[in-house]
Amino acid sequence: MKDAVRKLLKEKHAILLAHNYQPAEIQDAADLCGDSLELSIRASRTDAEIIVFCGVHFMAETASILSPEKLVLLPRMDAGCPMADTITPESLSAKLAELGPMPVVTYVNSPASVKAMSAVCCTSANVLQVVNSLDAHEILMTPDRNLAMYAAQHTDKTIHIWEGCCPIHDRLTSEDITRARQTYPDALVMAHPECRKHVVDMADAVLSTSGMIRYARDSKCSAFIVATENGLLHTLRQMCPDKTFYPAAAHMICQDMKKISLEDVIHRLETLDGQVNVPESVRIPALAAVQRMVAIR
Repeated sequence: MKDAVRKLLKEKHAILLAHNYQPAEIQDAADLCGDSLELSIRASRTDAEIIVFCGVHFMAETASILSPEKLVLLPRMDAGCPMADTITPESLSAKLAELGPMPVVTYVNSPASVKAMSAVCCTSANVLQVVNSLDAHEILMTPDRNLAMYAAQHTDKTIHIWEGCCPIHDRLTSEDITRARQTYPDALVMAHPECRKHVVDMADAVLSTSGMIRYARDSKCSAFIVATENGLLHTLRQMCPDKTFYPAAAHMICQDMKKISLEDVIHRLETLDGQVNVPESVRIPALAAVQRMVAIR
């Protein structure tokens, strides 16, 4: 089936992107694996005419924002993100009416329509850099409360918090980390900043998924407890075959990220259904928010 995917990709002049949380067989068939924004940026620099994004809906939207000339396909249109679903343009407008005018920093894990209303976007890797680059003393961060609270620990700015979260990261507890440390006492804990504060505070390193890969690769330690969605374990084991990786908890599985199969990819390539298009009225301001982030040094 992987051979069938590769054959279709070549025939259609397409590129297959897989987020780090995707099933192993999807990652193994992909041209590129990585974080969502990283994948969209890299795909935009290729001459592929079609992008097949194995991830969730907002990720395909981001690919469309950055590559409007390409056909962007999502293998499962029901692959969504509960965190992204916590915010809409209407609810953001209501919040700003309540708080008063201030810059909105929006995590890339959000709808394109919300990015379009934002001063700047951020990722889990550059959130501190983005927040500290702004002149404003007060900022509204959306949609992840845990990422916003993490940022608030590392700035003197006042950060207003949107009450959204990734339910997978949010349900990881300090008891889970304690149990994992007891089971694997020689392992370092790498935690994603989408986790709750008490989990982040217990970690040896707080990192994005790409950051975890780099950290593990460069570390002298040979064993790691991975406090993020368990799909990253496959990536880490592929990238660092000489090291050992353990899940922080067995329940760290995103069902939306696990919906896509190789059959779905084949179907999309054969039919070209499942197109994700961002209208220009949304795409242009959303792109500006992403570009402002990329320009920060």
